[in-house]
Amino acid sequence: MAENNRFFITKTWRNTLVMTVVITVCAAMLGLPFGFAAGELKVGVYGGYFKDSFDKHIFSDFTKETGIKIESVAEPTGEAWLVQLEQAARAGKAPADVSMMAQVAMLRGQRAKLWVPLDLNKIPNSKHLLPQFIHRYPDGQVDGIGAVAWYITLVSNTNVFKTAPASWADMWNPDKKNSLGLLALASNSFLLEITAKTFFGGYDILGSKEGILKVMNKLAELKSNVKLWYRDEGQFQQALQSGEIPMGQYYHDVAGLAAADGHPVRSTFPKEGGVNDSGSWAVSRASKKLEEALVFINYMSRPDIQAKLSRKVGTAPTVRRDATDLTDNEFASVSSDIEPIIPLYQIYTGELSDWVNQKWTEMVTK
Repeated sequence: MAENNRFFITKTWRNTLVMTVVITVCAAMLGLPFGFAAGELKVGVYGGYFKDSFDKHIFSDFTKETGIKIESVAEPTGEAWLVQLEQAARAGKAPADVSMMAQVAMLRGQRAKLWVPLDLNKIPNSKHLLPQFIHRYPDGQVDGIGAVAWYITLVSNTNVFKTAPASWADMWNPDKKNSLGLLALASNSFLLEITAKTFFGGYDILGSKEGILKVMNKLAELKSNVKLWYRDEGQFQQALQSGEIPMGQYYHDVAGLAAADGHPVRSTFPKEGGVNDSGSWAVSRASKKLEEALVFINYMSRPDIQAKLSRKVGTAPTVRRDATDLTDNEFASVSSDIEPIIPLYQIYTGELSDWVNQKWTEMVTK
C-alpha cells in the first residue's frame, strides 16, 4: 500500500510538473505572466468602420487566444478623447484601459503624465517594431507602442492628369492653378514637413522661427493653386472623384478603395515619400488592468496581427516589412518602401504651437 501511495504521489507530482511547464511555456508565448488570471479590458479605438473592423477581425480572436474579454469603446474625434481621459484620470476612473492615441494627443497627454510607463521586457514583440513606433517620455520611458499607421499621399484624378506626379513639388506647378485640395490644419496636413523635405533638404530648417517662416513663405506660393482647404474628408473625396478638384493630399488607403470601386483616382508616393502618421497604444494611469494591457499590446505588435490589420482594416504595418508575410501587392496597397516623411509632432504641441498656428492662418490658409 505504501508503495502504491508513493507511486500515486510521484505520478501526480510529475503530471503537475508537466502541466506547470506547459502552462508556463504557453503563457510565455502569449506574453502572459505566470499565474495570470484572464480578465477584461476596455480598449478605445477610432469609431465607425474602424471599430467595427477591430471587433470583427481582431478583438474576438484575441479573446479566444488569451481569455481576456475586450470591451471596445468608440473614441470621439479630435482632442475630445484626450480631455475625457484626463478628466476621468483625475477622478481615478478609466473610460478605457488602453486607447489608440494620435501622436499630438500622445505628447499632450505626457504633460499631465497621463500615460503609464510600459516595460518593453513585457512586450517582447516590440522587437519587430520600426523605431518611430516606440513612443517615449522625455526621460526615455516608453509610454506608447505603435498600434496602426497610415499614409498621406499625393492623389490625382486620372481623367484630368494622365501622368502620375513624381514629386510633391508638382503641386507648385502653374498647371495646377485652382486644382488642389489640401488639409486645412498645420497639425494634420504636415505640409511644413512636406515643404521642408521637398525644397529645403530636410527638417532642420523647422528648428527655428526664422526657418519655419521661410517654409511658410514657400507654402504661401501655393495659394493660387489651392481650391479647397478641407477638414471634411468626404467633401474632398467627392470633388477628387468627379474631377472638380483633381489633385491634392489624401489618405492612401481610402484613395485605393476609391480606385478599386472604379473611380478615376490614383494615389502616388512622391520621391520625397508619403507622410507616415500613426496611432499609439497608451495605458491610462487610472487603469487597474496594466497586466492585461501589456498582453494586449504585445499581441497587437505581432507581425502576423499587423499583417492581418493591413489586409482587413487597411492600415500600414508598424513592424518591419520583412517580419510579415504581406505580398508585394498587399504591402503596396497600404504602404511603401520609399523612406517616409515623419511628422515633427512637437512643433504642434510645444512652446511654438500657438505661434505656428497663428502664422499658418495669416500666411498660408487666409
